[in-house]
Amino acid sequence: MSVKFNILLSVLNHQEIISKLSSIKTAIAPMTLAILVGFIFDWLNFPVGWLLGPMITGIIYAIIKGSPQPLPRIIVMLGKAIVGIATAFRFSPETISIVTTYAIPVVGCILLTAALSMFKGYLLSVWGGVSRPTGFLASIPGAASAIVAMSEELGADPIAVTILQYLRVLLVVFIVPTATILMFPAIDQTQTTSFLLASGKTTIPMFWNLLIVAGCCGLGIWGGKQLRLPSSAFLGSFIVGLTTLWGTPYQLQVPQWLFAVGLLLVGIFIGVQFDWENARKLWKAILVEIVLVIILIMGFFVVGYEFHQFTQVDLITSMLSFTPGGIEAMIATVNELGGDAGLVLAIQLTRMLTIILIGPGLTTLIAKKIKRTNIVSE
Repeated sequence: MSVKFNILLSVLNHQEIISKLSSIKTAIAPMTLAILVGFIFDWLNFPVGWLLGPMITGIIYAIIKGSPQPLPRIIVMLGKAIVGIATAFRFSPETISIVTTYAIPVVGCILLTAALSMFKGYLLSVWGGVSRPTGFLASIPGAASAIVAMSEELGADPIAVTILQYLRVLLVVFIVPTATILMFPAIDQTQTTSFLLASGKTTIPMFWNLLIVAGCCGLGIWGGKQLRLPSSAFLGSFIVGLTTLWGTPYQLQVPQWLFAVGLLLVGIFIGVQFDWENARKLWKAILVEIVLVIILIMGFFVVGYEFHQFTQVDLITSMLSFTPGGIEAMIATVNELGGDAGLVLAIQLTRMLTIILIGPGLTTLIAKKIKRTNIVSE
């Protein structure tokens, strides 16, 4: 009996190894293309080229293949972890006091953007031919995976929610960084680079620096998963990186080439998940979604501008703090332009958590009200 069990265990382990090798082999072609296109976009000085280039490459690759080509999840987890560490190493201690100082306008802007998102969901259900719960859940910005997971339980169409949420992220990640970088000049980098080095800290060799970064990424991915954080790899690594930065006597940094690797991994993972077949079935809702998301982005930009006017926080930081999702892309953009990445992260996280807490409950109430209305009318 024991011999048979050992043989069975050996066969299962062998199959698992073959499966992993197969997934690695499948990832080689899109990753190679993503690296090539990333270099081209970077050479052309395209806005956030190492994110958008691989993402577009992934979309085209999935369309050519005729179906989504999912990559091993460790790829996006590692990419988000690198972006999280880079954000932590640029986090300004003054950010916390700024968020506290402007608590009322921050909360007011978050509630306003939440209202805009819910109204967009209502219009999507009316004009796009999807159910009311589907329209609302598809319009909740932030933590798309969590929204998709709860969609069926709330009476929505999981497939439609997945496609429309994915499309929203795609549009936000493509439009917002491009528009922001074209509209506004970069801020003087001395405003933010000083946050990389606290007074009295000394530099360490790059080998040890990279070793610490790798340790922070590994611990962050594991810790974020254990704590079930939204965007666990990103937030887990950010928390670990911030703790390490403030606790160590050394200056730590994420080299630009490593940050580009993180953006590439996130971009290609998003791109290859594009589902052309299902997208064609929802063509009407998708066309309406594209128009509404563009209008929503403009509305969020107005909210960011008013926040800038009221608080005197720089315009780039204000604009990127209230975008409808795409937190990693916003962090990459604010890092490139020289805004306050810490403040953008703080407001984006506050907005995301607020909407996650309010959105599903509000959707459930609306769905119940619709059902009662239908019953009465019958």
